Amino acid sequence: MTSREHAESNYRRISLINWFIAVPLLILFGWPYAYLVTFVGLPRWFAYGGGFVFALPMIMTLIHGHVTMALGYAQRDYYYKWLLKNRRTHGLFFHPAFVSTRFRLGLIYASGALLVGGWIVKKGFIG
Repeated sequence: MTSREHAESNYRRISLINWFIAVPLLILFGWPYAYLVTFVGLPRWFAYGGGFVFALPMIMTLIHGHVTMALGYAQRDYYYKWLLKNRRTHGLFFHPAFVSTRFRLGLIYASGALLVGGWIVKKGFIG
């Protein structure tokens, strides 16, 4: 780590920015799901959990893009390794499985399945 890009202070700064943008992005991407749950007539608590599961892949994609823009494609692996070392404080969004597109698509499908499953139970088709 000879350059300033690979300094721990830069990694901490990028991580702090990521945490600051995560909450507004959660609201931005979670409200359509919450609106749809309200429109379908499911309980409000259902909207919060499903909205979080629905918004998480988009948040991770944008934060992943932020890291790539800040450090570059070749150097972002150093940042992810640093996050794995500092897991308790900084590395929540960047477990190696979270960065994969399959995992993020799976979360979107899971949120859709939650919505459809909740609607089916509410209508009384099951149970």
